[in-house]
Amino acid sequence: MKRRSFLERMLLFSGGLILSGSYTSALAAPSTSTIKGRVTAGSKKLANVVVSDGYSVVKTNRKGKYELPVNAQAKFVFISVPAGYDFPNENGIARHYQLLNKDSEQDYSFELKALPTDDTKHNFIIWADPQPRNKRDAQRMLDESVPDTVKTLQSMAAGTLVHGITVGDITWDNPELYKEYDQGVATMGIPFFQVLGNHDQDLNKGGDEVSDKTFEATYGPTYYSFNRGKLHYVVLDNVRYLGKDKQYDGYITERQLKWLEKDLAMVPKDNLVILCAHIPIHWGVKNREELYPILKNHKVHIMTGHTHYNRNVIEQDIYEHNHGTVCGNLWTGPVCGDGAPGGYAVYEVDGTDLKWYYKSTGFDADHQMTIYVQPAAEHKRMLVNVWNWDPEWKVEWWADNQYKGTLQNIISHDPVAWEQYQGDQLPKGRTYVEPRETEHFFEAFVPATIKQLKVVATDRFGRKYESQQAIS
Repeated sequence: MKRRSFLERMLLFSGGLILSGSYTSALAAPSTSTIKGRVTAGSKKLANVVVSDGYSVVKTNRKGKYELPVNAQAKFVFISVPAGYDFPNENGIARHYQLLNKDSEQDYSFELKALPTDDTKHNFIIWADPQPRNKRDAQRMLDESVPDTVKTLQSMAAGTLVHGITVGDITWDNPELYKEYDQGVATMGIPFFQVLGNHDQDLNKGGDEVSDKTFEATYGPTYYSFNRGKLHYVVLDNVRYLGKDKQYDGYITERQLKWLEKDLAMVPKDNLVILCAHIPIHWGVKNREELYPILKNHKVHIMTGHTHYNRNVIEQDIYEHNHGTVCGNLWTGPVCGDGAPGGYAVYEVDGTDLKWYYKSTGFDADHQMTIYVQPAAEHKRMLVNVWNWDPEWKVEWWADNQYKGTLQNIISHDPVAWEQYQGDQLPKGRTYVEPRETEHFFEAFVPATIKQLKVVATDRFGRKYESQQAIS
């Protein structure tokens, strides 16, 4: 798609037409209009590319052509970029879509570029909740989070295909800071896809049907899909704005669920599905029981943010990664609410095999735990925070070089998070930030005579992480 054409359509979209009363009324009834276009890569006509308006889902024919019946409420036409092709982007921001102009007949064609290498092996980065509230926060994101991510990307093997996904709350109710986020994406140098978060909505301008206007004008549709290798990525909008102040709930609209059924029907059953949303599905989405049956015929990993802690949950055979945040706990301290350092997740793909680790900003990749030693009567208590733990990990310990076995898994607060965030006086300026209990903690009671502790955590992939703590 030509940049000039794209910008012209964005200007039309952001000019206020969509909120006029006559336009809203006109969208009430389904449309019988049809649009046409072609998907090509140079002189090659691309068959079987999925195209959608968010309601209907079709494939291109052997000549790369498609015809799509357009719903009257549809705002975009977008493609599910096929495996083997680069993601259309503008300085890193994904542009896999075009704005629909219902006032004139026009061609909606997409030009793709073939990747120079096989994409069955690739990596992706998940950023959750960058969430700068002001220029100072945004500058910290640019000075700390972006360079750290660049360093991680540079550590990967030459030629590694990588893309990023930000799973919502790009800013804190401040779309003027989108430009700083876009600057960060451009600096990182990889394509990034965006997910709508509750702080990315327009407040007090109406209900859920109009609250996404600024996000859509900046980043396009709020739900869509794309492919790389044998992975099918889906982005959903599971934040339902209730029309007043900051009131919202976790809910996936019926039109998205219907679209998702059609979209997944086009996906081979042996492909891995990566579903991205903002609010955690396993506890925060009211109608999640309507979603799970749609996913049942696929192997699925879910990527979410929102909570400002790091937690891994398996529910209905689906692994959900609820990510710690880029902003830590709203840029107020060094850790998230559960004590996980501010950071992001790195995923490594080989076919449909997925490996991952949590990358703490400012630390090496093998920094995966914190050991605390606390006084406790005649003994001392060792508390270990292994923030990316799941039930397949093994956490063992040694005291003065003697093996003591596996540590007891408990639910706890992190001591640093408690000290910095607990109570209505902390943290200064953002006292609503609080520490959060999670289950990725381990403890043992240690005789007072012990001088050296060692913990080795082995993740589900057999990678070992070691940390030692001297006791004075």
